[in-house]
Formats: sequence, structure tokens, C-alpha cells
Amino acid sequence: EPQGVAVQVAALSAALAGALLLTWTERHWPDVQEAIIGVVFVLASSVALLLLASNVHGGEHLKELLLGQILWVNPDRLPMQALICTAILAAWFGLGERLGRVGFYAVFACAVTASVQLVGLYLVFATLVIPALATYYSKGRRYLKAYLVGLFGYAAGLAGSAVTDLPTGAMIVCALAIAGDGLKMPVSPTPLAPNGPSRCGNSTNDPVRSRGRSRVKRAPWG
Repeated sequence: EPQGVAVQVAALSAALAGALLLTWTERHWPDVQEAIIGVVFVLASSVALLLLASNVHGGEHLKELLLGQILWVNPDRLPMQALICTAILAAWFGLGERLGRVGFYAVFACAVTASVQLVGLYLVFATLVIPALATYYSKGRRYLKAYLVGLFGYAAGLAGSAVTDLPTGAMIVCALAIAGDGLKMPVSPTPLAPNGPSRCGNSTNDPVRSRGRSRVKRAPWG
């Protein structure tokens, strides 16, 4: 049974194990944490493909895992989902920084595990990332702008799916991206690279830049 207790325990255990792994990698390789998260995401998706390869309905299950069935969620699951979200919000706003890195990843893992089973992996991560990215350089009312991006993205995606009869989850993801781009995120001033040209002349003749360049850390793969 896809929603059985054993499945839920396995999903939550895997998510918490991933949270502990990311906490450990952040402690040892903080400069490349984002790349490690990407690798973990791709690896987990590939493992899911392998596990479903011999399943007769594997393709259907995989599509549901990635895109979800937001229009066909069983109403009986919503009260439990609301309870889980309430507990997560209470931990987040009640404990705040006292959660620490382990607590942050654990709360994040629980939230993602509960949400992915309802609306799919792509929609969960698009909802997490796109509004935050679109409002990253906002001067004020960032939360309001982020919520507006999400609200417009979901509304436009649902309407577009109803008109075109295309998958709802994928349409919402695309609409979120368009809404985030429509916010016209201002470009933050980008500092010159350590070995780039100086505005006052060649950087190799600038002793300050030369000393700064010698202290720049190289990436582990560089």
C-alpha cells in the first residue's frame, strides 16, 4: 500500500538520514554544500528509478512521485497533513536558531517528506526555491512578495492546466518560474574576480589585489 505505515516510516527514515548526511557534509565541506545537495538529489532520483524499474506500474508511480496529483489528493489525508504542518511551523517559529543545523535539516526533511507525497517532488522544490530566489535582493516586504509569487504561480498554473489539459504539477512549476521572473529581481553588484582587471589599471600591479588573490581558497576540484 503506497500510504501504509511501513512506507511512511521508510520515507521519513530516509529523509532523516539525508538530513544527517547534509549536516555532516556542511560541517566538513561548507564551500560546496549546494553542489553536494544537487548530487544527493540526483542520486536519490536515480535510486528511485532503479527501485521502480521492475515494477509493472513503475512509470505511473514515478510520475506521481515527481509531478504529484495535486488535483486528486484524498481529502481524508488533509487533517493529518495540517497537523504535521502545524507541528513543523511551531518548531520553526518557536525554537528558531535553537534548532541548530541538525534541527533545521530534520524539520526540512519532515516537511519535504510530507509534502512530496501530496504534490510531487518538482512542485515542492519549485515552491521552496523560486519565491525565495526571486525575492533574494528585495529591499523590503520580502515575505509578501514571495507569497505573491507563489499565489500567482499556483493560480496561473491551475488555470493553464484547466485550459490546456496538461499536467497540473508541471504547469504550476512553469508558472512559478514565470512569476518569479516577472518580479524583475534587481541585479546585485558583482565584485570583480580576484584575477580580473582593475578599474584603475592592471590588477597585477595592485599590491592589495595581489595579496588578496594569494589568500583566495581554491575549490576542492580545482
